[in-house]
Amino acid sequence: MIEARDDNEYGPSIPFPMDISVGKIDRSKAFETQMSEFALQDDLPVEPDYSELYSGLTATFLSGKTRDLSWRRKQLEAVERMMHECEADFFAALKSDLGKSAMESFTTETSQVSSDAAYSRKKLNRWTRKKRVPTPIVGQPGRSWIEPEPLGIVLVIGAWNYPVQLTLAGMSAAIAAGNCVVIKPSELAPATSRLLKKVVPEFLDADCVKVVEGDIPETSALLKLPFDHILYTGGGHVARIVMAAAAKNLTPVTLELGGKSPCVVLPDANLEATARRIVWGKYTNSGQTCIAPDYILTDADTEALLLPLLQQNIDDMFGDDPQQSDSYGRMINDRHFERVSALIASGHTVIGGQIDSADKYIAPTVLTDVSDDSPVMQEEIFGPVLPIVRAENLEDAIGIIRRRDKPLSAYLFTNDNRAERKFLDQVSCGNACVNDVMMFMAVHELPFGGVGPSGMGAYSGRRGFETFSHMKSVMKRGWWPDLAVRYAPYTEKKFKFLRKIR
Repeated sequence: MIEARDDNEYGPSIPFPMDISVGKIDRSKAFETQMSEFALQDDLPVEPDYSELYSGLTATFLSGKTRDLSWRRKQLEAVERMMHECEADFFAALKSDLGKSAMESFTTETSQVSSDAAYSRKKLNRWTRKKRVPTPIVGQPGRSWIEPEPLGIVLVIGAWNYPVQLTLAGMSAAIAAGNCVVIKPSELAPATSRLLKKVVPEFLDADCVKVVEGDIPETSALLKLPFDHILYTGGGHVARIVMAAAAKNLTPVTLELGGKSPCVVLPDANLEATARRIVWGKYTNSGQTCIAPDYILTDADTEALLLPLLQQNIDDMFGDDPQQSDSYGRMINDRHFERVSALIASGHTVIGGQIDSADKYIAPTVLTDVSDDSPVMQEEIFGPVLPIVRAENLEDAIGIIRRRDKPLSAYLFTNDNRAERKFLDQVSCGNACVNDVMMFMAVHELPFGGVGPSGMGAYSGRRGFETFSHMKSVMKRGWWPDLAVRYAPYTEKKFKFLRKIR
């Protein structure tokens, strides 16, 4: 088999079975370079056996323990306590793995997890209520309703770029729905993975929630089990492998992927606020964010006005030397550093461009004179390099976006309501934001998910509860009257009567 270690995406390493056809995986030269490094391996480690773990979770689920609403609330409260009581430990782990500052770790990781858990806990009574639906005359006397029930055992495969939030948020949603959960943290964020392995059993019910650390053999072994749902966050080509494995057990999947999220800046936008918000969104986590603005589309005059504002805001946020800033992170590993560094040559560097391989540091970088066929435009950048691509007007920008895969997110900066409406009508994406970036993540009731190559399914707030629930349809009939019209023998008289009431 081939080892599919795709570090430019943010999922786990998974073995790539030779008999799985995944079609066109990626168009980038960087990806082709990685593929050339994959080697056929006859001596892969023996996969562990998780059958006992799975059997134990099955027995626990069938006991009904996780269905109890008080149990669910206690677990969600435990998630909140874990984020508070272990906050310093999480901050240290994230600093070790990604160079994140304490404030960035709080705002994008721990507080996000705790607020999601708290929101679900407070809404649990409402979400779990039966929902009455009308019963037609042919079903009378009778009542009909929909009641949510837990699926069973959920596998959550976390990601390395936000290794706390993108692992525990999915876990919390699955718990809220009443499931047992197995979480697989990313091995590419080892400090965070070790911490999750340690603290999750200390705070959550160890009979119902399991943490499995590991690399290729562990992930492969997990994917062979007949889970009731799999949530995977990562890149498109590994998602195909997850789907292929899930298909063998008819396991439904939710895929949170990525893509090149465009950022259109029209001339009428408030450019001062636009630049500030783009710089924050692009360079948070050193650009390693699936919903970060991937590239800017704007006209030449607006570009000329925007560039000094981008520089000013980079200086304001990270200082003259961002490498010395506690607010600026690092690349996750050497391979990711090398891949992103190579993309800088795709255009004219007007801001940044400095790199330090020993520190896995890439400065906040802006490129101009970028062509549509340049390497930096062939894949999700997933790093602190921001290309600016010329688009003469909104129609031109929309055309460029629509020629590409549907992105996970799309951003528009404008004061023109008609332009806004046109953009939202014509650009298909998982999530959209007007006059800001990434802030839809703060709204619990907005489903988060992609479309097409950027993902499948969604979660967050109520949508997360519904994703990990089965909405069971129920009808209850009365005993009387029991009209003979529906029973054989079928006569012309009965037929005429049925036509009338239909």
